[in-house]
Amino acid sequence: MISTQDWADTRRLWDYHQMGHTLRPCSVAIGLGSHDLGVADTAVDLYKRGMTPLLLFTGATSPTTRTRMPRGEAVHYRERALELGVPGSAVLVETHARNTGENIRFSRDMLKEAGIDVSSVLLISKPYEERRAYATARKLWPEVEIISASTPMTLAEYIDFIGDARLVIDMLVGALQRLLIYPEQGFMISQSVPDDVIAAYERLRGHGFTSRLITTDTTSA
Repeated sequence: MISTQDWADTRRLWDYHQMGHTLRPCSVAIGLGSHDLGVADTAVDLYKRGMTPLLLFTGATSPTTRTRMPRGEAVHYRERALELGVPGSAVLVETHARNTGENIRFSRDMLKEAGIDVSSVLLISKPYEERRAYATARKLWPEVEIISASTPMTLAEYIDFIGDARLVIDMLVGALQRLLIYPEQGFMISQSVPDDVIAAYERLRGHGFTSRLITTDTTSA
């Protein structure tokens, strides 16, 4: 049973994880690989709106995407973009990254090797991972401006999309934990976390929303 308090706490985490950045044209849009093809759809929408001349999709596979995306997350994202009318010349793929840190580093290096001048990045992630992606990119690529983006949707819409409310809450709790512990491990910049967000996180942990928590200090971002 998910209580009224649990839902209120979940909304606090959901709102905090989203950066609320105002979108503007950037040098490149980078779509972070995951199970969610909505990342590719949002990247295409931004491309068609003239927000970027170039898309870069990054991601290998993970236990959660291996079956659904056997050719790799970035490859499936590219295929989706081409289906939606983006020319192949406007899409790059990075197929080796297996975590957020590698997504950023490998994308940065690929663009540098291609001689593409990057001063700003539209960083596209799942809605609840905007802040984590932003904090990681600011640590690993501090010389560029990072603007976070995701598919516009409410918490209720995202839960409907995933189809498992408890899993969504677990993911929100896990993402918050990483924001708290990864800066000390050098994976991302430190960000201010309001007291009410910390309190919501602690209550949800105490109520058993823990399946996405990490238990060691060796996990990569």
